[in-house]
Amino acid sequence: MNSPSAAAVLTARQIAVSFVAAVSAVGLTAPLASAEPHTAPAEAVARQAPQAPLAAEGIPFTDANVTQRTDGSFTVSWKAPAAGSVTVYVGDRVVAHGGNEATVTVRGLPAADRQWFRLVPDRGDPLTLADRSLHLESAPNFRDAGGYRTTDGRWVKMGVLYRSNGLHDLSDADLAKLQRLGIRVDLDLRMPGERAKSPDRVPAGARYVSADVLGGDVQGDLPPTAEESARMMAESYGVYVSKPSALDAYRSLFHLADDAGSAPLVFHCEGGKDRTGWGNAALLTALGVDRDTVMRDYLASNDYLAERNAAVLASQTPEMAARLKPILDTRATYLNRAFDEVKTRFGTFDAYLRDGLGLNKQDLERLRETLLVD
Repeated sequence: MNSPSAAAVLTARQIAVSFVAAVSAVGLTAPLASAEPHTAPAEAVARQAPQAPLAAEGIPFTDANVTQRTDGSFTVSWKAPAAGSVTVYVGDRVVAHGGNEATVTVRGLPAADRQWFRLVPDRGDPLTLADRSLHLESAPNFRDAGGYRTTDGRWVKMGVLYRSNGLHDLSDADLAKLQRLGIRVDLDLRMPGERAKSPDRVPAGARYVSADVLGGDVQGDLPPTAEESARMMAESYGVYVSKPSALDAYRSLFHLADDAGSAPLVFHCEGGKDRTGWGNAALLTALGVDRDTVMRDYLASNDYLAERNAAVLASQTPEMAARLKPILDTRATYLNRAFDEVKTRFGTFDAYLRDGLGLNKQDLERLRETLLVD
C-alpha cells in the first residue's frame, strides 16, 4: 500500500480547508435533427442568412445546450416547441439546421478561445449560447454560470458571469485566454490565509476583490470517518447561509453581478464547489431558475473536477480516501442543507434575499436586467 505523497496530502488539505473551517467556526439523449444530417461540417452548410423572424414572440426555446467534444467538434441541441425550424449560426455563417427539436454535430470550425452559436428560430427571438466550460487545463471548474432558462421563459446570459475553482494555479496560456476574454472582476471568496498562501493570478486589466465567506482563518481536522465528513460537509452549507461574514460576502457577489460595468465577472473559492456552489445556486434561484436545474449546475462540479479528484484519492490510503471523498464531492444533501437553512432562518428564499442579503426590489430588478435575456 503506497503512502500518500506530500503534494497529494497538501492538495487534500487545501481542498478540505473550506469545509473544516466552516464547521469549526460554528461548532458544528435527444432525437436527431430531421432537416439536416447529425454531422454537419461548417463549410458544407454555409448559406445566406434567412429573413428576420416574422414576429417577436420571445425566446421559444425550452431547452438548449452546446457541448465541445474532445475532437474539437460541437454538439448543439435544442427544443423549441413553438417554432417550426431552427437555423444555427457561428458568426454570419450557417453551420446547421433542424426542426423544433434536434441535436446536431458541427465540425470544421476554426480555432477560437470560445465558439459562440446563435440559434435562430423561424418564429420568435434567437438565443446565443456557448459551451459552458472554458476548458482551462489549470482551472477545470472554470465555467459559465449562464445558459439556463428561467421559469418565466427568459434565459441567463452567457459570457457575463463565471464561476471557478482557485485561480492561483493558472497557467500562462490559461491566464492569457482570460485576458483575451476581457475578465473585469475577480471576486475571491477564500479566507485570508488561503489568499496569502496561494494568491490569485489576476488577468491583466481585471479588478481583484476579496469577500471572505468564512470571516477569517479557522483551523480544523479531517473527520475520523466518511460518515462524519459527509455530516460536517452538510453542516458547513448552513454556515454559508447564516454566518454574518457569509451574508456580507454573498451580498458583495450580488451587487457586483448586478453591475453591468463589472462584467465579465468571475467568482471563486478553492475548489469552486462549496462557497462558490452556494453563491451560484443563490444567484440562479434569484434569477428564477428552477431548483432541479440549480441542482444540476451544482452537481456538475463532480464532472469538471473528476480527473483531479480521482488523482487525489488515488494518492491516499484507502482509509484516508474514504474520509476525504465526501469533502471532494458535491452532493445533493449538501446543497439541500443550505436551502433548508434558508427556510429555517428566514422562512422563504425571498426573505433571505431581502433580510439576509439586504437586497431590495430595485436591486433584484437590476440583477435580472443585467443577467437575463428575454
